[in-house]
Order: sequence, then C-alpha cells, then structure tokens
Amino acid sequence: MIWFISDTHFGHANIIKHCARPFSDVGHMDAAIINAINARVLYGDTLYVLGDFAKLGSHTGARSYRDRITCRDVRLVRGNHDKRVVEGDSPFEEELDYLELTHAGRRLCCMHYPLLSWHGMERGSIMLHGHIHADETYNLGNLEAGVFRYDVGVDANGYAPVSADAVVSFFEKAEPRGGHHWREMVAR
Repeated sequence: MIWFISDTHFGHANIIKHCARPFSDVGHMDAAIINAINARVLYGDTLYVLGDFAKLGSHTGARSYRDRITCRDVRLVRGNHDKRVVEGDSPFEEELDYLELTHAGRRLCCMHYPLLSWHGMERGSIMLHGHIHADETYNLGNLEAGVFRYDVGVDANGYAPVSADAVVSFFEKAEPRGGHHWREMVAR
C-alpha cells in the first residue's frame, strides 16, 4: 500500500505552539506521530514524506527518527526544512523535489508546496502537498470547489498518514472544476 504524510517536524518544539498542536512537549508529539505511522503503515508498504520531516539541520537527527519508523521503504519529497544530503548519506530510500505516480487510474502529483496548476489537473489528476499546516476544512473546501488538491500534512489529517486509496476515494464522485481557477486568480 502507498501512504503519504507531511510536516511531521520531528524534534521541532516551536511547531507545537505555532500550529496549536495538542501535545505537551516535543517528545510527546514525536512519539504520537511515529506511533500513528507505525500503526497504519506496514513494513512492506511505501511511505512518501512530502517534506519537513525533521527540524532543519543535520541528517543525523532525521536518521534517528527514520529508524523509529518500521516501514522499510520511506521516500522523501523535500520541503523547506529538509537539508539536502550527499548521495548515499540519506536515511531515505530516495529523495526528490517532485514526484508523479499513478494509483487506481489517477495521476498523483506530489510536492511539498501546493500548486495552483499541475500536470493533468483538468483531467482529474490530484495534487498532494503539505507546507501550509491547514486543518481538515481545507481538504473539504477543495473538494466542494472541485479543486483536486489535498494537504497530506499531519495537521489536516489527525497527525497520521493518509493512504493513496483514501485520497483517490475522497475525490471519487467529484468533478474537477479547478481547471480555470488558477487563471481567474492570476487575472485579478
């Protein structure tokens, strides 16, 4: 199974206050998010982290958090808090700046930052992102507006990963109406 998560910010104490996260301290936050990942994502699954895995800094800290995740295939789509590493030094199976994959007949365009326009958006492709630390109403608002953009960040998803199946299902009965939305915004 394929899973997505973003903006875990492991080791980042200030994110608790900044995003009003319901944790008493960074240790509590880190443990809760890692436990949520390990409760859902199986060893043989693939977990895509769409940025901001750990507090900005060395990959030594990122590696210690990565080692606590039982899934063997964890891949990073870099965010603004993810330091680039030298080839072979990464705690992740792969590090990318952008990813496209197909799941259940839908193209999934994945990046840390939300885009106004993405590959295949007028044909129902889904943009997955993080970065904005939205709550659950953001995804519902996009669904209602026919904008196939989904925030996989922990703040919008109960501090847990989201499966590719759940994302595709979320938009299953909706019609994309966001094809010209970005043009209207730029014209203003």
